Amino acid sequence: MTTTPHQRAEARTAPSIILAIVAVSLAASLFLAWLVYYHQPADVAGTHLAFLPAMDTIFNTLCTIFLLMGYSFIRTGRIQAHRNSMFAAFIVSCLFLAAYVTNKFLHGDMLFHGQGHALRTAYFTLLISHILLSVIALPMILITFFLSLTGRFPAHRKLARWTFPIWLYVSVTGVIVYAMLSNYR
Repeated sequence: MTTTPHQRAEARTAPSIILAIVAVSLAASLFLAWLVYYHQPADVAGTHLAFLPAMDTIFNTLCTIFLLMGYSFIRTGRIQAHRNSMFAAFIVSCLFLAAYVTNKFLHGDMLFHGQGHALRTAYFTLLISHILLSVIALPMILITFFLSLTGRFPAHRKLARWTFPIWLYVSVTGVIVYAMLSNYR
């Protein structure tokens, strides 16, 4: 039996799929926490692939651009351009994640050396919000993509209204955190 696009749009997503996406997202977040805070760096001197943090900033910047383009396209009804922009944002986010994991595996966590209470408070407030929202963003992004790819556009739109600003915030603050770390080494 075949289903019409309308029937697919109205179909409910199996809870097991959402649970699987959340479980994978949680496992990825726990792995990253272990990698950043407990794993001993393989290249303590930081000589191998030292360009990775800058590359991650480029990926985050590109993600921000693609997200804003995608938002602009959907607001003007350019669905295919929106889809292409969102796939591009997803791809550069995946490239970011690969470079981020490699960098943390090799070099460990970067420490913030900025001085002054106000500067340190601003940095850590930004960093903590960035980390917490990135953990929340991952399953939201994956579920939003799943809903789109399976033709569940009403549910996709509802979730995307929340996913977009969080994903955008995480992308922008990633660039700001890197800039602050770079300026105070």
